[in-house]
Amino acid sequence: MRPHFCSFVCIALMSGCLFASARAQSVPQIGGQNIVALSRTAVSTTVPEFTSVTVMPGRGMEILSITANFPGRGLVNVLASPDVSTAEKMLDKQDTANGDLGYRMGAAFLCPYPNRIRGKVSADGKTLTTEWEGRLLTLPANNVGKLPGAERHAMHGLILKAKTDDVRVSRMPGAEQVTGVIHAGSFGGHWLSKTDLVVTITLTAQAVDASIVAHNIGGEPEPMAIGWHPYFNLPSENRTQVRVHIPGSMVAQVDNYDNVFPTGKLLPVEGTRFDLRAPGGVPLRNNFFDDNWSHLEWKNGGVSTQVIDPAAHYGVDIEGLSPEIKSIQMYAPPDKSFVAIEDQYNLADPFGKEWGTTNTGMVTLQPGESTHWRVRLHLFVP
Repeated sequence: MRPHFCSFVCIALMSGCLFASARAQSVPQIGGQNIVALSRTAVSTTVPEFTSVTVMPGRGMEILSITANFPGRGLVNVLASPDVSTAEKMLDKQDTANGDLGYRMGAAFLCPYPNRIRGKVSADGKTLTTEWEGRLLTLPANNVGKLPGAERHAMHGLILKAKTDDVRVSRMPGAEQVTGVIHAGSFGGHWLSKTDLVVTITLTAQAVDASIVAHNIGGEPEPMAIGWHPYFNLPSENRTQVRVHIPGSMVAQVDNYDNVFPTGKLLPVEGTRFDLRAPGGVPLRNNFFDDNWSHLEWKNGGVSTQVIDPAAHYGVDIEGLSPEIKSIQMYAPPDKSFVAIEDQYNLADPFGKEWGTTNTGMVTLQPGESTHWRVRLHLFVP
C-alpha cells in the first residue's frame, strides 16, 4: 500500500490551541519539558469513561498514564506505570543513554522501528550495522538477553529521549487534545533521509486516540515503521484468569524467550496456545508470552485486540486503525499484573535475511511522502 501524504495533519496545529509551556511553572518536568495532563470529569453512572491522560513531551510524547472511572469501582489505572515523581527519578536520573527505561512503563512510542533488529555488532558492543536496500544503517545495540552468549541487538526505535516542539493543547466540547512535532531528522545520524513526526493524543469520555504521522522531509527514500509499547494494567491482580483476544492466525517462531529472535517462519496458531482468536478471549493462565501475531483479521476498518479482567469486571479494547499495522506483539510475563499489547507495522528483525521474500511490514517513504499510525482505546464491562 502506497504511503499517503499528510497535509491534513496541519489542522491539529491551527489557531485556538494553547501552548503547553504556558502552563503554571509548578507543572512537573520530565526530560526537560513540562508534562501535559489532559483531564475530564466522569458524568455517567452506568458506563465506564476515560478521565485523564498524562503525556511526556520531553520523552518522545510517551503516555505516562491513563485513568478511567468504572461505575461501582471508581478510578482505575488503565496503564501500569509509576507515579510522576517516580517516573521523573527513573527517566531523568537512572536511565540509559538510549532511554531504555522509557519502554518499561506507560506507553512509549516506537519509531522508526518497533521490536528487535539484528546486525553486525561493533567491537565495543555499542552499535550494530544492518542493511536496507543496499544502504548501511548503524544503530545503537541497546538490548541483550540475560543468558551467556546472548547477542546484542537494537530495540524499540530512536525517539525514546526525543524532545517535542510546538506542543499545543486544545480544549474542545467533550474532548481535550495534545499535539506536538518531533523534528527527528536523521534520528541522531542512525537513519536515512530526514523525518518529522506529528504526534496527536486525544481524550474523550469513550476513547483515547493516539496518532503519529511520519513525514519524509529529506531527499532520499527511507524505511519506516511505527508502533508503541503500552502496559495495560490488570486491576484484579489475578493474572491467571485474565483473558486476551488477538485476531491473528499466524505467529512468528522465535529462537527462545531470551533473545526472542525470529527464525523467519510464520506458524499457524490453530490448535496451539497461541490461538487467542476466540470471542471473549482466552485465559492467560500461567503462560509466558513475548510473541508476534500477524495475518490479522480486520472488521469495520479496524483490528481489535482485547484485554479482559473478569474478576474486576473490566475490559479494554485496543483498536488498530491504520492498514499498515501488520502485526501485534504481546509481552505477558506470568509474575506481573500487566499485559503489553503492541500494534506495530512490522515483524521483528524486519531487515533480517531469515525472512527471505516475506513482506516484513516496513513502509518505504519516498521524499515528501508520509505514513499514519493510529490506535484507539475503548473501555467496556465484560
